[in-house]
Amino acid sequence: MDIKQIQELIKFVSRSGVNEVAIEQKDFKITIKTNQTPTVVQATVAAPAAVLPAAQAPLPVSATETKPATEDTSKYITIKSPMIGTFYRSSSPDKPFFANVGDEVTTGKVVCIIEAMKLFNEIESEVSGRIVKVLVENASPVEYDQPLFLVEPM
Repeated sequence: MDIKQIQELIKFVSRSGVNEVAIEQKDFKITIKTNQTPTVVQATVAAPAAVLPAAQAPLPVSATETKPATEDTSKYITIKSPMIGTFYRSSSPDKPFFANVGDEVTTGKVVCIIEAMKLFNEIESEVSGRIVKVLVENASPVEYDQPLFLVEPM
C-alpha cells in the first residue's frame, strides 16, 4: 500500500462517519481512528482496492429497504439526505419534531437535522407539500442521497 492509497483511505474514513478501520495484509497492517462517537469497523483484505467497494456495497441496500415495497410512491417527491451523518427529527430530545406525517412544509422550512463530524446541519425542504411518510428513524445513521421524507406536492 503506497502513501497515495493511504491518503485516499484516510479521506474515505473521514467522509464515511466510521471511527476506526483496521486493514491487515501479510506484511502490512494499518489502523485509522477518528475522534467521532464510537463505531468500529474492521476489515481484513488482500488488496486495499477491495476496501472501498466493500464499505460502499451496503449503501444501495439500506436506501431501498426504507422505501415501501407495495405503495405507489411515484406521485410523491422525496427529500433526500445531502450528506452522511446522524438523522435527528428535532433539535433536542425534549423539543418537538420539525416535521411529522401530515404536516405541510414549504420551501426553506427545516424538516430535520443531520449531524456530521460534530456539526449540526439543518436540512431545509426544497419542495412545498404535505409530509406523507418519514422514512428514517430518529437518531439513525443516514447515507448521502438516502431518502428521508416522502412529500405530496401541493
